[in-house]
Parts: sequence; structure tokens; C-alpha cells
Amino acid sequence: MLSSFSALSVPGRGAARLAAVTLVSAFAATGVVAGAGPAAAEGTAQGGQGGATATMGGLKTYGTAVMHGEGGDQEVPAGLFEMSVEGGGMLQTYCVDIQNPTLKDAKYHETPWSGTSLGTNDEAGRIRWILQNSYPQVNDLAALAKKAGVRGGLTEQDAAAGTQVAIWRYSDDADVEAVDPQAERLADYLERNARDLAEPAASLTVDPPAVSGRPGERLGPVTVHTGAGSASVVPPTDAALSGVRIVDRKGRAVTSAADGTQVFFDVPDDAAAGTAELTVQASTTVPVGRAFASENRSQTQILAGSSESTVAATATATWADQGAIPALSAVENCAENGLDITAVNKGDEAFTFELMGTEHTIAAGESRTVTIPLQEDRSYDFVIQGLAGFEQRFTGVLDCRTQSSAAGDLTTQTLGEPSRPATAGGTATDTNLAETGSSDVTPMIAGLALALITIGGVTLTVVRRKNSSEHP
Repeated sequence: MLSSFSALSVPGRGAARLAAVTLVSAFAATGVVAGAGPAAAEGTAQGGQGGATATMGGLKTYGTAVMHGEGGDQEVPAGLFEMSVEGGGMLQTYCVDIQNPTLKDAKYHETPWSGTSLGTNDEAGRIRWILQNSYPQVNDLAALAKKAGVRGGLTEQDAAAGTQVAIWRYSDDADVEAVDPQAERLADYLERNARDLAEPAASLTVDPPAVSGRPGERLGPVTVHTGAGSASVVPPTDAALSGVRIVDRKGRAVTSAADGTQVFFDVPDDAAAGTAELTVQASTTVPVGRAFASENRSQTQILAGSSESTVAATATATWADQGAIPALSAVENCAENGLDITAVNKGDEAFTFELMGTEHTIAAGESRTVTIPLQEDRSYDFVIQGLAGFEQRFTGVLDCRTQSSAAGDLTTQTLGEPSRPATAGGTATDTNLAETGSSDVTPMIAGLALALITIGGVTLTVVRRKNSSEHP
């Protein structure tokens, strides 16, 4: 998951050049992790995506499944999670990342499939079909049981477990089956009948998430995309002081938007070089099948149901009288195992920057997307800084693969939930932390989670300087 925020006051004339200093910390063979680099300025927000932001509540409706592996068979909980939405609303989700932990209270963001393991999974569309044709979207359990050929009917726990097992077979290519016979029959039915469906549209996004230009211009357009009937448009917090307005193409003030609405930042002629941010917010149901990725390597989730929920997206604008005037945005790209950073230069001189040892130049009026290769499960922290307060930060953890498609073998754990792992032809450690409060495995898991969240990864600090003709 990534985040970005910019606070920009662009310096005067002259080609802009960014010199990159790379600090890499990684897991050594001994498991020791190096410290991360210095932090960027405060104030980060989700960038380039938008939608719902939610906090993991835990596994709420579930049964039991058996995961078969080389180390033996292990019983694991299988079913529906619940998450509370920031600003109001509740989500129900299934896991698409069986061999990684789910961390209670982890923060999640609505994410395109391309930013998760689903983006490189040819079977992802079948998972969406399962979601639309099973519990809780189909809440008539008698009808669902009849359609699936399940004699004796289905409980909510059976339906949730069977649905989760069917999803795991496609999301993780897992050898897994439900313990309850009714749940297993449902899983088999869903797996056999699943058909490929397209990825659902985001609940709310803005495109592009960053624009730039000169004072006296209308910077944009920024197009709103949403399934909500109407969304509110919140102007920059310092609009009264800066004089920046949010307007339509004709210069009329905009306070609300629908799908396809285009808005602009109207920057006064006499505005000093700077930046502004608008927020678009709505209340709507999030489409079934949307992915949710965490900020701290908690299991990737896929949406099974949504109440009316608050969704939001932000767009930033930067402006200056002269020189290179970049607009920067970023999105994770699992197909390329990296982060796509897009730079758009609306200035009158070239914008040159260096990342990961490679120099890139965006001519005046042009744009370019640079893919920064990253390591799986490693945190990243890219800070682009410059003179007079320029700063933009992109942070997150690249989480593109399920464990079945990566090297190694993690034991399935669900932290903080009544998971009750047990032995089924093999051994399993009791990680029922909700009931015990702690266990022998707790320090190991907590240490691993902390390392993945805060320590491992790549830190880039990118500093702007004027060209050599001005500073020999």
C-alpha cells in the first residue's frame, strides 16, 4: 500500500535535477534487519487510488478448513472478516492470501487488482463470480444449498467456510478443503461453476491525482469516477488565504460532483509558487470484488459485502511562474514488481531526476512513468525533496505474491482472532491470542510483523538542485 503527499514551493528558473541517495536495508542471512533512513515531513495520505479506508475488526463468521502441505495437514479458520470504514460503514471480506497473517486493527485501503496478487492471477475473475454467487451476496441459504446440491442445508458458518475455501483454491492455488461436509460440497460447487468476470470499478477515484501549471491558469482537469449518485468536493483547507478555487471548465465554483465530472484548480495570477489539495467524498456501497490491501503486510482481502460507506479521494495541484513544474503520482504495479511513479512537467524547462541509479528527463509539456523495482514484502519510503519546501513522499509495502507463488513456507496464522488451529495429520501451534492473550509464538510473529512494517525495505531521498551551469 502506498501513500503520498506533496508540499511544494517551486524554485525559480533553471532545469530541475533530482539526485537520488539510496539507503537499502534488507533481511540478512541471519535474519538481522538494518535500520531505515530518516523520515520525511509529516502529512501522508493515500495517493493515486482513492476509495474506502477501513480497519480490520477480525474474523466474525467462519468454519474450519484443512490446508494440505508438505509439512502435514493443518486446520485453519475459514470465513468472513469484518472491517469498519473510516468515516462510517462496514465491510465484509474474504482472504486471498492464506499463508500470511491477518493483523487485528490493521489499516486497509481499497486497491486496484494490479496492486495486489490478483493483478497477476489469471483466475481472479472467477473469484469475483464466487463472491457474487455465494454468501453473503446470496443470503437465502436454503436456495444456495439447493443450487449447490447440499443436502441438510447450510448454516452461515458453513456458507462462509465453503465460500472461503473455493476462493483460496483460485487465489492461492491452495490444496484446501472444508472440514464440514456441507461446506465442502458448497466449495466444490463454486469451484466447478466459477466463470471469469472483469474487475469491478472503484468506488471513488480521481484522475489524474496530481496536476500542475502556472498561476492565472485553471489547472486540470481532474475527473471524478464514482458509483455514488453524488459526491462532495471539499476545497483546499487554506483556500481563503491562497485564493485558490475549485471550479468547472467555465470557471463556476464546484461543491459537488457525479461520475465523469471534471474540476479544475483556479489559481490567482499573483499566487506565489505553491501547492493545494482538494478532497472528493461520497457515501456509497463499495462494489463486490474490490481488493483491500494493508499498510503493514496483513492478509490481502477481497470485498464480499458493503454497507453504505464513506469513500474519498484526493488530488493535488502545484504551480510556479517558470522553470520545471512537475506533478508526481504513484501506484503499485505487481506485474512489474515495482512502483510506477508518473511525472508530468507543465513547466517551460526540462525536469530531470535520478532514481535507482537511472536518470530520467521529462521535457517541458511531456510526461513519463518510471517503474522502480522493489522487493516483495519490503517496505519502501521515497522522499522527493527540493528547494523552498518541495517535498513529496511515497510509502508502503509491496505485497504482490501469495506465499504459494513465492519462495519459502509460512505457517498460516490469524492474529487476535478465535482461530483455534489444531492438528490434522500434522502439527499446528495454538495461536488463539484472543483467548489466551499471548503464546510462545507471539514474540516471533510480532517481531516479523514489525520488521515487515517498519524496518525492512528501501528508502530513497531525492534532492533537487539547479543545473551545473548555475552552480559549477
